[in-house]
Amino acid sequence: MKNYYFILFLIASLAVNGQSDCDYANSYLVSAYSHVKESYNSNNINHLQYYANRSLESFKLAKKEFTDCNCDAALELTDKCIDLLAKADVAKSFEDGRFYVKRARDYSKNSVIEIDKCSVATPSNENEDIAQAQGGDDDLTNLQNEQLKLKQQQEALKLKEQEIKMKLAEQKEKEILIKKKKLIVTYESAISSNINTYNQTLNVCGCINYKPFRDNKSLEDMTEKNIEDVKSHYKTRIKSMASEYASLINNCDK
Repeated sequence: MKNYYFILFLIASLAVNGQSDCDYANSYLVSAYSHVKESYNSNNINHLQYYANRSLESFKLAKKEFTDCNCDAALELTDKCIDLLAKADVAKSFEDGRFYVKRARDYSKNSVIEIDKCSVATPSNENEDIAQAQGGDDDLTNLQNEQLKLKQQQEALKLKEQEIKMKLAEQKEKEILIKKKKLIVTYESAISSNINTYNQTLNVCGCINYKPFRDNKSLEDMTEKNIEDVKSHYKTRIKSMASEYASLINNCDK
């Protein structure tokens, strides 16, 4: 009969403790990280602030769950993200907002890593509770140990899965950056070639009053923009130069 009641206690204990103290905070932090990445990848201030605000709300919800989750490192990073995203939410320009969002994205990523560490490291009270309930029975102690071992293995797998997801996300960001750099080099090469062609043609046509073409290269770091914005930027530059060239040719004999 004692064993029967212990089995009932064990089932109840598993049901109650199946969700660790940090799981809810972890879930909100992952959601916040997802939103802040969407914010960073936005191409206008409205979308940037929309996703920044969603991330901010998720961080606030996560902070409420830290009452039962003893993870100071993740909490400190959460506070930093809340402060940065609050500033992004009222930023006057896209560039200012993106500056805050970029920092929040980096802190957010680290907050997920830290809380996963805490989830695995947090000791469970199941061992003590079960020991008191079963009164030293060796068979039940073995069952308890197996149950605790299984839980630790599940937590280790969960942490490993999260680490793999983070590495895949980092790899994807690196691939996008390489793609952008190649695209930028291609556009810059095409613009340089166009400038040389324009100047040679104006010389051949005897346009003595024209000013040689100069590349009005933007000082902005184009690698900070998304791929569509990079394409749009260079297409605008190429169209502007072509228009200026056509105007000089039309006025060449005047």
